[in-house]
Amino acid sequence: MQIVDMEQHVQNFVEICHRHQLKITPQRVAIYRFLIQSKQHPSADLTFRAVKKEFPNISFDTVNRTLLTFADIGVVEVVEVFGGPKRFDPDITDHHHLHCIACGRIIDFEYEGYARLDAPEAIAAVFKVISRRVVLKGYCEKCTQGHKDGAVPQIAAGRS
Repeated sequence: MQIVDMEQHVQNFVEICHRHQLKITPQRVAIYRFLIQSKQHPSADLTFRAVKKEFPNISFDTVNRTLLTFADIGVVEVVEVFGGPKRFDPDITDHHHLHCIACGRIIDFEYEGYARLDAPEAIAAVFKVISRRVVLKGYCEKCTQGHKDGAVPQIAAGRS
């Protein structure tokens, strides 16, 4: 991300925090900067380890609560990985995810067909859909290399 883009993202972040009467602290800005620079959909733990380098006294609880607050005010989305730790996505535009169940990687993609999915009438009658996000689970190209016969790789223990 270019410096100009980064500063515009941070300025937008600051404005949203002000609207939600959320104090702007150097730690919160550092957490947000890490998120928007990351291409990994980081967990609270990964974010904590990165931000701790700049703020050695920051606690995991502070980072985790901050990430959840960011989700509450709409500057990040929570990406559930079904059995793994929550991951956070600073890209709040409409897009979808590929989730590799072998290595845990989450890959963003756009597909107009998924963006136009309509809720069934019975659901639309009682629930107002405001966004759509499809998650496709499977195996990324890296994890399936060498498996030309269609066999899927073994899932590493403890991975999501």
